[in-house]
Formats: sequence, structure tokens, C-alpha cells
Amino acid sequence: MRVAVFCGSSAGRVRHVEVAAEVGRTLAVRGAGIVYGGGRIGTMGAVADGALSVRGSVIGVIPEHMVEWEIAHDGLTELHVVGSMHERKALMADLADAFVALPGGAGTMEELCEIWTWAQLELHTKPIGLLNVDGFYDHLLALVDHMVSEGFLKVPHREMLLVDDDIDRLLDRLLRYRPPAYTWVEEGPLENVVC
Repeated sequence: MRVAVFCGSSAGRVRHVEVAAEVGRTLAVRGAGIVYGGGRIGTMGAVADGALSVRGSVIGVIPEHMVEWEIAHDGLTELHVVGSMHERKALMADLADAFVALPGGAGTMEELCEIWTWAQLELHTKPIGLLNVDGFYDHLLALVDHMVSEGFLKVPHREMLLVDDDIDRLLDRLLRYRPPAYTWVEEGPLENVVC
């Protein structure tokens, strides 16, 4: 099993770096390979170094124009240098069997939202996890639940996002995941809609 880890080129608080390294070690010890953004700085570097410290397999995917900017990691099992961010995300998705988002910034959110949208559109059936370290994603989850209550997100699609604050429990849930038997297409005509 390979897990794509969405995380940041920024470090955030020291706690986030510690958790990222723990995630890398835990995945490796449990026999899961890691696919990530290919950098050696921030929480990206911590995930990679954590896994490599226990001889885990780590595949990095980084756009050519960001090799120096994000400081590409030179100690990985494999490093793929691609032409664009679009190619990066597509290759990471192809190489991974599951996805986990750690605390991060706009790039992490963008990766998470895109892969979650792809699951809703049935472009893949792979599990998606959100590691909610110290309540980092509580506000996002409140927004997601608000989307459900406002009718913009269906409950089965909300349930695609597996959330936990413990990486071992989250991995267990990813392994047990089965995609919902549900389609996003509305059935029947829309009534009482004014355009």
C-alpha cells in the first residue's frame, strides 16, 4: 500500500513537524510506502525523514520549477521531477492507494479538496483521511457540515472524508474503507427552482 501524504513546505508549529515525522515513521513501520511532494523542508521533509529513518519507501513528486524553491529531497527512494503542478498531483494520485492530509496551508487544502472532489465524481475509489492534529481542522469540518446542511454536499460524500487525530486509527480506517454506493447526479426534475 502507498499513501499520498498532503503536507506543507512550511513547518508550522514545532508540534506539526513532530507529528509529520511520526506519521512518516508510522507509515513505514506498518509497511506502507509514502508518496509526497518531494521537498526536504517543512512538514514535507519531516514526513520523508521520519519514514527514511526506519528504512521506509518514500517517493517524491516535484515540479521542475520548484526543485530549488522547495529544495528537493536528495535522499528519497525515488524522485520524479515533472513539468507542472497538474502533473504532480496526477502522478501522486496514480501512485497512491490512499490519501492523508496533515495540517498545512493553501496547497495542502487544494490537494485535499481536489482528490476529494475526484472521489465524489467517481474518478477514483481510494480512501481519503484527514489527520486532525490538536483540532487543526475543526473549523474546516464545521464548514463541511454547514455545506451539508445547506444542501451543497451530500451526506455520503461528507462521509468519504475519514477524520481522526491518531495516525494508527486513521490508517486502520483507511484499510477498512469502502466507497459509498451513491451517485452525485440529482434524479428527477428540480421543482420550485427560479433561475
